[in-house]
Amino acid sequence: QVQLVESGGGLVQAGDSLKLSCAASTRAFIMAWFRQAPGKEREFVAAITWNDGNTYYADSVKGRFTISREYAKNTMSLQMNSLIPGDTAVYYCAADQDFVRFGAGKADYWGQGTQVTVSS
Repeated sequence: QVQLVESGGGLVQAGDSLKLSCAASTRAFIMAWFRQAPGKEREFVAAITWNDGNTYYADSVKGRFTISREYAKNTMSLQMNSLIPGDTAVYYCAADQDFVRFGAGKADYWGQGTQVTVSS
């Protein structure tokens, strides 16, 4: 069982930055961020592996978002820059042992979600 606790959501203006964090109870899984906007399906945002720090991004956030991890603290973060209204969503931290499942919007473990709202 993996516990994931997110923090850092909020209301910002377009062009602003925001950082989300996710504290994990274990480093045994690949970590990822997903988001779900109202009326839309949950979508993959970014992922990172604990051991070597390899990162993966959705095309929609490449160059604007950066995923990172603090290995010693079991904490993963998502630095979001140049935010746009289209980034408005509930952001979820997720963990799974199989990266392929992220592409299907699936993961074994989920955090409670944190709201990010970007005003124009």
